[in-house]
Amino acid sequence: MIQKYFYCVLFLFVCSLSFSQNNVVADIKVQGNKRLKTSFVKKIASVKPNMPLDSLRLDEDMETLKRLPSVSHAYYHIYKTDEGSYEIVYNIEESFTLIPSPSIYTTNNDEFAFRIGLTEFNLLGRNIGLGAFYQHDVYDSYAVNFRAPFLFSRRFGLAFNYQDLTTLEPVFFNNDSADYKYNNESVELLGLYKIDFKNRVEVGANYFTENYSYVSGATDPNVPQGLNVHKWLAKFIYEHNNLKYHYQYVSGFRNVFNFQYVTSTNDMLPDFHIAWDDLFYFKRIGTKGNWANRMRIGISSNDKTPFAPFSVDNNINIRGVGNTIDRGTGSIVFNTEYRHTLVDKHNIVLQSNVFVDSGTWRLPGGSLSNFTDSNNIKVYTGLGFRVIHKKIFNAIFRLDYGVGLTQDATRGIVFGIGQYF
Repeated sequence: MIQKYFYCVLFLFVCSLSFSQNNVVADIKVQGNKRLKTSFVKKIASVKPNMPLDSLRLDEDMETLKRLPSVSHAYYHIYKTDEGSYEIVYNIEESFTLIPSPSIYTTNNDEFAFRIGLTEFNLLGRNIGLGAFYQHDVYDSYAVNFRAPFLFSRRFGLAFNYQDLTTLEPVFFNNDSADYKYNNESVELLGLYKIDFKNRVEVGANYFTENYSYVSGATDPNVPQGLNVHKWLAKFIYEHNNLKYHYQYVSGFRNVFNFQYVTSTNDMLPDFHIAWDDLFYFKRIGTKGNWANRMRIGISSNDKTPFAPFSVDNNINIRGVGNTIDRGTGSIVFNTEYRHTLVDKHNIVLQSNVFVDSGTWRLPGGSLSNFTDSNNIKVYTGLGFRVIHKKIFNAIFRLDYGVGLTQDATRGIVFGIGQYF
């Protein structure tokens, strides 16, 4: 009896061992890619040869690829070999990644302004981003950006940014305002680390100089007409990303937390901390609809300063409200919109949207009750259109028209590149 039991167990063990040896990935092939390097795709893939076949890992690899700027769509096929193992083929539809970024808008004093830039998002075929822009917004500005999230391995990367940004900025104090020439020259270095498929962090430092020069408007003896301050900034970003993409459609959750601590050499712009959290939720509605939501909650040191960090601006949070109409040391913003595909022909998509943008701010030095003060609450609604090219990364030309529903409301057109959020 014992002998029969032993042979039975031995037989099952041999069968399971044989099965496990056959149920493995023998090889991974990549096809459809032209500029994206095959070696890079295999480097960032979680599925490797001689690993057990795992459909969950394969699905994760597809989502990882579709998040790359260089990939518009990806899918896989599984083929069984004569030996009983499996060959995996990753099929890639590439995006065009040398992208100009033109932007035309009006300044705070209604002058003509523009930004023109060029970025390569797939440098050397390895998902390295290198770009620069020139901006004329009353004054001239420029910046250079480098980002390589997989520079050292499938988890470790690096980012470097330099900017010399000069604008005409409104400064608010004592129920009045003034225009200042604002310059920010900065150098930033970030380390990028991918914890797993859904989670990543960025840690780094930024050294910058802020310069404020009075131009016109109200004055106050307690508000300097000139400031030149050197600062250090420590930055920490944590992202949880569980979004799924199918061309222009998005579904799932994403959360991005950003914390910064800034040291200063001037009491007028003292040391402060700032943190904000962006929560995104997207849901497919039928075959042509997409419901998109963003909630941002931000808080900073509550210094009573005219140079508060959170702004009310139609290019950032409330469409139609105007260019930087107010500032605060706290912010709660909720954006929701329904996107509907009107035309989907080959690589071109025409999309409409209906939106509601709302937000409230804490005044510099104010209390948390400012968030419920009707004077600080903005609610805008409107319509918009998107023209999307499926095979060009971020080739989404957006036009929105927002109308205010709260007191002292305005209305206006907002044009930009990429979805609003």
